[in-house]
Amino acid sequence: MKKLALLAALAAASLSTTAFAAEGNGGFIRAEVGRSDIDLIDDRDTAFSIRGGYFFNSNIAIEGFYANQYRVDTFDGDEAQLYTLGVGVVGKKNFGGDHKGFFISGRGGLAYTDIAYVDNDGDVEIDEENDNSANIYLGAGIGYDFNERFGLSLNYDYQKAEINDVDFDIRTLTLGGEFRF
Repeated sequence: MKKLALLAALAAASLSTTAFAAEGNGGFIRAEVGRSDIDLIDDRDTAFSIRGGYFFNSNIAIEGFYANQYRVDTFDGDEAQLYTLGVGVVGKKNFGGDHKGFFISGRGGLAYTDIAYVDNDGDVEIDEENDNSANIYLGAGIGYDFNERFGLSLNYDYQKAEINDVDFDIRTLTLGGEFRF
């Protein structure tokens, strides 16, 4: 009898999760990879980000993210990485129903950018002497949701940053994959 009750509870839980996803709300995780262009640097570099958050409905979400926008070898053989931590709001409009078909999206919020140094052993050191501040980021995207759980998108992000009283802009173009649960 306990096994039957447990099975019924699991079945009900899975049905309620499906119902929540059909209404458009629930958690998400997104991975993005592409190219960044920083106005202080002449070349571009591979960029990637990991984002996660919660859709309150199929159109409005909050997100938090980590992005790595630029890497360069230092004179002593270590690696310097420009990274960002951010939090913001996402807006999305699907043209095929809740999380279905083609969509357009926008996002924006606050982002904190800093430099991390990675040595040959993989140890990470954050330069705590940098004078940094939180600045805005804005983004737009187009994409296609294959179903309520998975979609692909092409995204453009613009971000202002400041390190040691030097202001600069970061522009990033990425391809993203999103999983909703």
